[in-house]
Amino acid sequence: MKAGVLIRLPWLAALALMTAPVAAATIEVTIDKLVFSPATVEAKVGDTIEWVNKDVVAHTATVRGGWEVMIPPKKSASLTLKAAGAVDYFCRFHPNMRGQMNVAP
Repeated sequence: MKAGVLIRLPWLAALALMTAPVAAATIEVTIDKLVFSPATVEAKVGDTIEWVNKDVVAHTATVRGGWEVMIPPKKSASLTLKAAGAVDYFCRFHPNMRGQMNVAP
């Protein structure tokens, strides 16, 4: 009987690994000299985007008809992604500043 348990344990361990949730990532986007860098990021639902503002002026990460994150000067702000899809964003104060996220399910 004990031999049967030993045979099943590797199978159960493999099953547990396959069903374990994938850890969410934090993806950093730097703002420096009025530029989002990187301009395009690949992310997954549940990941967090953290914008780090190195400029001396405030910025936003704004989606038309969607969300907005205020990023104070010399500070950071973040957003956890809730939905899949391509997301284009810009700074409301500096509309030439643009970024994109490709969010996978």
